[in-house]
Amino acid sequence: MQTEVSFVKKREMKKIEYVGFALVILALFALMSPEPVAGAFTAAAQKVKSIAFDAFLMNIVGWAIICGVIMGRLMERAGFTDALVRIFIPITQRIGVNPAVILPGIYHIIGDINAAGKIAGPIVRKAGATKDEQKIAIATMVQSQQSFSTFMLGLVCLTIAKINALPIVILTIFLPLILVPFILKHTLYPDTKAVPLDDLPHFTPETPWLSVLFGAAREGAEVLFLIVIPAAAAVFSIIGALEYMGIWQVIQGWLSSILSMLSIDVETGIVTVLASPTLAMGMLTKTAATIPPKMVVGSFVLAASGFPLGVIFGQIPMIWKGVSDLSEAEAAKAASVGIVMRIITAYVIAEFVTPFVMK
Repeated sequence: MQTEVSFVKKREMKKIEYVGFALVILALFALMSPEPVAGAFTAAAQKVKSIAFDAFLMNIVGWAIICGVIMGRLMERAGFTDALVRIFIPITQRIGVNPAVILPGIYHIIGDINAAGKIAGPIVRKAGATKDEQKIAIATMVQSQQSFSTFMLGLVCLTIAKINALPIVILTIFLPLILVPFILKHTLYPDTKAVPLDDLPHFTPETPWLSVLFGAAREGAEVLFLIVIPAAAAVFSIIGALEYMGIWQVIQGWLSSILSMLSIDVETGIVTVLASPTLAMGMLTKTAATIPPKMVVGSFVLAASGFPLGVIFGQIPMIWKGVSDLSEAEAAKAASVGIVMRIITAYVIAEFVTPFVMK
């Protein structure tokens, strides 16, 4: 009688499992000398506290996010979105993009980047924008400041440095609303189409005013506590750990060299990129009279953007994933494209426009 021999196929090791084995070995070594691990964890926790708690809960930044959502929803209820669409339809028709791609940028200028995504993101999708157009919307949104206080402090800095603010504001705040969609349509994101006004839905809700007010307050709190603070914690915990290991200091050194080459004040530029553009502009008011005017301009243009990094790689992907057709990775990539364009704008305006706008 012939016996059957069954062969069981051995499960192959995946690459990530090798990483897991390496982590197991490192964990065993860490148990022998736990000080580095404990130090890195403590450094990460302290960094998260300084940003997520001190900045967003104990400072005006967090409450400004809630107020930004409230103001945005009230303006939407008052017909603001429909009015903007009518204004920009002639321009976007010529460019060949959905007019809704400009709306997040407008909401960003008048309010907050988190409110802009939460409010204008669904509007972009409702308007029938393609995925490429939704990416253009994000890239355009990060071309302007995420706080009105950043803008006002920036104007103070330009005034102190004896710079005519009007041309700078036009070139760096309003022109990108048109220029960025035009450039991206003809390069990275070509799947766009002009949409006539008659084919667009009405964007003004008919919700009772009191319901809008209290609903927006609750929505703003959800954005702050469920999106913004967790995103900031995720990004700055990594930064804190890298800082403890001495790696982040090297990265900061590279960043300082790059900012100096781009005609951006190093001290305020680093604060803009890593922490808070509003704080950076507050610092610049104290030094604007003593540094080269082009660095004041470069710092202002950089601050009037979607920075810091926690917003680009944390808050924007988390918010837009839930209100658009994009994944977190696609939203982060679009934001990165936009912020690179903003850095180039800062250099060009600072280096080549500043001599012509001095008073």
